[in-house]
Amino acid sequence: MTGLPSVLVVVPTLGERLDTLEESLASVRAQQGVDVHLVVVVPPSAEQARATAARHGATVVDDNRTGLSGAVNTGIAARRGEEFYAWLGDDDLLLPGGLATLAGLLRGTDGAVVAYGACPYIDEHGRTVAVSRAGDLAARIMGWGPNLLPQPASMTRVNALVAAGPYDETLRYAMDLDMFLRLKRSGRFVSTKQEVAAFRWHADSITVANRNASLAESEMIKRRYLPAGLRPVAVAWELPVRWATRLAARQVGVRSRKVAAKG
Repeated sequence: MTGLPSVLVVVPTLGERLDTLEESLASVRAQQGVDVHLVVVVPPSAEQARATAARHGATVVDDNRTGLSGAVNTGIAARRGEEFYAWLGDDDLLLPGGLATLAGLLRGTDGAVVAYGACPYIDEHGRTVAVSRAGDLAARIMGWGPNLLPQPASMTRVNALVAAGPYDETLRYAMDLDMFLRLKRSGRFVSTKQEVAAFRWHADSITVANRNASLAESEMIKRRYLPAGLRPVAVAWELPVRWATRLAARQVGVRSRKVAAKG
């Protein structure tokens, strides 16, 4: 395929973090080497957030208030024939060249449906706390191990996404894992060690503030995709995976506090 890759970028927001929303949208608009269609899904009452989105040239879509999965589905429904899709949180950032790097991976790899890269974890002030560089390992173990594939640092082919169906609106925390496991059935996942996006680590992030509920939901999702004969014994690896995930989260939290203490 020739020409610039066309990318649908969906940013769902409640309009409660205007400072980080501004940064997130600016990071999307700064992307080069791609043709971006930015869609911001936001409640009608969040007037300042809607004005911010409009200032960045976004398509503004009303949030249907059915949760995060519903908001992302609403954003995807506003597509205009784009080749690729990415979902960015309203406090996360795309790094320079991130979208072009991921689109290049997808275009250059036969049968690839998802591309992802390294993802720094940053604090409220944009300081790096840790970096996720799981690479190909993330895709290999996501069906039974910890989910190491960073959603903000991923890109999906739109035709594969549509074929997989909408995000499950009954899920609150791990809807991205559910979608990745569906997509894994349809094609290859490719990765790069290059940092392409940043995830904001703070206490009121959905998955950070609700770690136990997030882990339980992830385990339930992974059982869905296991062969029926393995589901009864899944607890054998779920317990150590749960422990390792909590330990990793605790370590990132400690690093975050150390970075903050240094000022």
